[in-house]
Amino acid sequence: MSYRVVWFKRDLRLHDHTPLAEAARAGPVLCLYVVEPGLWAQPDASARQWGFVRESLRDLDRALQALGARLHVHVGEAIDVLARLHAQRPFAGVHAHEETGNAWTFDRDRSVARWCRAQGVRYREWPQAGVVRGLTDRDGWQGRRDAFVALPQVVCPSGLVDAGSVDQPLVLPDASSLGLREADAARRQRGGRQEGLAVLRSFLESRSHRYRGGISSPLSATTACSRLSPYLAHGCLSVREVDQTTRDWLASLPPDAHQQRLGLEGFRSRLAWHDHFIQKLESEPELEWRNLHRAYDGLREEDWSDERFEALVQGRTGWPLVDACVAMLRETGWLNFRMRAMLVSVAAYPLWLHWREVGLWLARQFVDYEPGIHWSQLQMQSGTTGINTTRVYNPVKQARDQDLQGLFVRRWLPALRKVPDAWLFEPWRMPADTQARCGVRVGVDIPVPVVDLDAALRAAKARVHALRARPDVQAGEADIVRRHASRAGRREQPSRRRSAAEMAQQELF
Repeated sequence: MSYRVVWFKRDLRLHDHTPLAEAARAGPVLCLYVVEPGLWAQPDASARQWGFVRESLRDLDRALQALGARLHVHVGEAIDVLARLHAQRPFAGVHAHEETGNAWTFDRDRSVARWCRAQGVRYREWPQAGVVRGLTDRDGWQGRRDAFVALPQVVCPSGLVDAGSVDQPLVLPDASSLGLREADAARRQRGGRQEGLAVLRSFLESRSHRYRGGISSPLSATTACSRLSPYLAHGCLSVREVDQTTRDWLASLPPDAHQQRLGLEGFRSRLAWHDHFIQKLESEPELEWRNLHRAYDGLREEDWSDERFEALVQGRTGWPLVDACVAMLRETGWLNFRMRAMLVSVAAYPLWLHWREVGLWLARQFVDYEPGIHWSQLQMQSGTTGINTTRVYNPVKQARDQDLQGLFVRRWLPALRKVPDAWLFEPWRMPADTQARCGVRVGVDIPVPVVDLDAALRAAKARVHALRARPDVQAGEADIVRRHASRAGRREQPSRRRSAAEMAQQELF
């Protein structure tokens, strides 16, 4: 009897999995995950991401065993693995979800499609979020996305006929064998659908009332944010499942649960922005590596500084909130959105670094790295989209706004724990006698800022604003609005108002 391969990628679940349901309806299935050395060799891949995926694969295998099947894991490039399986025992089709990933995965999927056509194997892909393949502009996109999310969730069959050996043990390589040398994040979230369901449940039941108003400060955000982003990024949960579960929970709330209602309504709106940003990369894959508005080419590229970049990566910029965020990110693999935006803004403006290398470094740090959201946000926060308001975060002001008592900074930067409140966010200004009293030497125990913040910010804003004012730059904005801008509310006019996406904090994280 012929069988079908269900190829799992960033969709590590059985529930609401259309490719699996369709393949199982037709007969035996081989549930396949390919550990692709080429993918994990990419500069945006890291051991912390693989650690999360590895745990998710084990969870997926346990779920398959409960249905009489197994997860079949092969190491190699996708075409080679499929060719080997087909030579051993031909299969009738490959079923998979569409993936909006990096350029490497785009090319790999196209190569697999060509291989299937050459072999006479049917290759079918289904969307797993409200992202539309082949879209040329944003007219009507929101309605199509909402219609997709409103469709019933696909229920996994109660039993599966496994086309392979159900006695085959699950063997997964470790990070070092994949060439991933960076350390895993010691305190990152654990992978797997069951972990994701527990996080969703805790958010709905006990944390969502803090969502509105609690997601900006790095102190409150760790519990006020949904913390579902890695489970969505790796497909342990589907956007449709999370949206509908949240909708149903909202409907069950008592009338006096005002704060929780506001939080969950805000969260649902941000689920829509999740798809909105991924659609940008789906429609224009080049924004992963080149400026969305080409008039910004050359703005920062020639001014690259290894010294400034290393200061950022090592958490030694001298600006306490920035360095504390880097320390937390290194340890946990997560930051809330406002702090992510601040890191990118600091890199782009006072440090005057091009976003590409900064983006690759951050991608490796984030357990929840989602290429569509990541690269869109890198460009938006760096000011190279041409249609978004320039957003420059002053790290000293952000520290005073979001960490008034300095609890976050002191938690992650032990050297600053004895620094008086008056100097905590600008310790380089401490008088020598104050440094002596608190036992902190500026330039020895803590770094001197890598650049003069005020002067660097003035110079950066002047350069960006001068470029934005040029007629040829403004002339190119209308086409970007047509391809990428939100249609929420009244139609956007380039450079005339902040987009709805800017005004909403994209705090899915």
